Amino acid sequence: MNTPPEKPFQYQLWINGKEEPSKFGKTFHRRSPAHDVVVGVYPLAGNEETDLAVAAARRAFDEGPWPKRSGAERASCLSKLASLIREHADELALIETLESGKPIAQARNEMEWAAGIWDYAAASCRNLAGDTYNSLGEQMLGLVVREPIGVVGMITPWNFPLLIISQKLPFALAAGCACVLKPSELTPGTTLRLGPLLAEAGVPDGVVNILSGYGDPVGMRLSAHLDIDMLSFTGSTEVGKSVVAASRSNLKKVGLELGGKNPQIIFADADLKAALDAVVFGICFNMGECCNSGSRLLIERSIYDDFTQRLISLIREVKVGDPLDENTQIGAIVNDEQLDKILRYVDDGQRAGATLRIGGHQLKGTAGRFVEPTIFSDVRADMAIAREEIFGPVLSVLPFDHADEAIAIANSTAYGLSAAVWTRDLDRAFAVSRGVRAGTVWINTFMEGPAELPFGGYKQSGLGRELGRSAIEEFTDLKTIQVHFGPRTGWWVKPRP
Repeated sequence: MNTPPEKPFQYQLWINGKEEPSKFGKTFHRRSPAHDVVVGVYPLAGNEETDLAVAAARRAFDEGPWPKRSGAERASCLSKLASLIREHADELALIETLESGKPIAQARNEMEWAAGIWDYAAASCRNLAGDTYNSLGEQMLGLVVREPIGVVGMITPWNFPLLIISQKLPFALAAGCACVLKPSELTPGTTLRLGPLLAEAGVPDGVVNILSGYGDPVGMRLSAHLDIDMLSFTGSTEVGKSVVAASRSNLKKVGLELGGKNPQIIFADADLKAALDAVVFGICFNMGECCNSGSRLLIERSIYDDFTQRLISLIREVKVGDPLDENTQIGAIVNDEQLDKILRYVDDGQRAGATLRIGGHQLKGTAGRFVEPTIFSDVRADMAIAREEIFGPVLSVLPFDHADEAIAIANSTAYGLSAAVWTRDLDRAFAVSRGVRAGTVWINTFMEGPAELPFGGYKQSGLGRELGRSAIEEFTDLKTIQVHFGPRTGWWVKPRP
């Protein structure tokens, strides 16, 4: 098993193609949530560094070569970056495990997942297209072209640092935009490491700038900055609303990927063995610190008791422990605040009358922040544990009697990010998938995420879509060009008789 490095990793800001310290030499550090030792030291950016980064991006977009390059040229850079992520995968995975507490084997898989998105985005560089209209009369031709939206600010969370920036940045670059990135102060390491890799891949100076610091002031300044044309944010719904409020300064476009309270709906005729595995994966993956976490389980009443008991038996086998152990499946909770939040919800669920079937406690005797995977039965749809995003390995189990009731329960929260339906009845599967208001519905699987398919949410789970063939279009503006041929008669000139 690996151990934390003897010395913490050191990082710099990335501004205008160069590594830079903070303006006044200020730094902050990150302690591993699993080992409680310092694993990273980062420059503390503030308003001045943010303004410098935005100015560099503005120049790169307005005056630099990147927006003018052909799709093929931009694609070459993005493909090279994908290769560099794979080349540095072990280092990047170690950084994320140390900072976030996620299992090292999972982190390594995420590096390949991220690299695959850069590969897919590279292909989109050569497929950005508009429309022509030749039905406007013999003297008029209409052209609709897509142009890069400009300078994009990107604010990302701590749970999937490199993966989530990889759902945004390569598509913005593919469109020809310049960007300023602000990763979470809890897990900024891999995003800061992207700077030199982007330069090595051939991305010009100033096109991508990376800041480490706190949401206030850096995140809020990006959100309100007059020279930011678009803001792409992933995080909690509450913070997303504040980002929208701050964006009013120049009515910038805002893309939001926010929270979820995602149901898995199990019918009695489903492949129950496969469904059991997916339910355990859905609540345990990334310690439940995942917007797509399958934190609600809706079970047809005729199999409710049996399925729940089998689920409890299976979840006992999940290994919780040191994330540097290759066999660990649930690592450490990201910080004390998140751990306290999870435990508060466990207490709230019991006070509300739900039955705690397994888990619900912090693991003692370790330096880190570990919590047992937790299952509640006898949950009502109006309970907080069934309605609110916990962001931990806490599962609420609810019964239903028929498909319409399952759909109603699934739709009973403010969120609409994802859902899963388990049944061998194809008609019922499609009826439920159409009835559930969510951006992604899986049928007989869970949390698959190919880059070809768009990702985003309904209701308070977000605005816009990431991934898929339209992802590049999120970072563009439409321009209409009308071309007139031949002589044109002024409106004030009367035609001759």
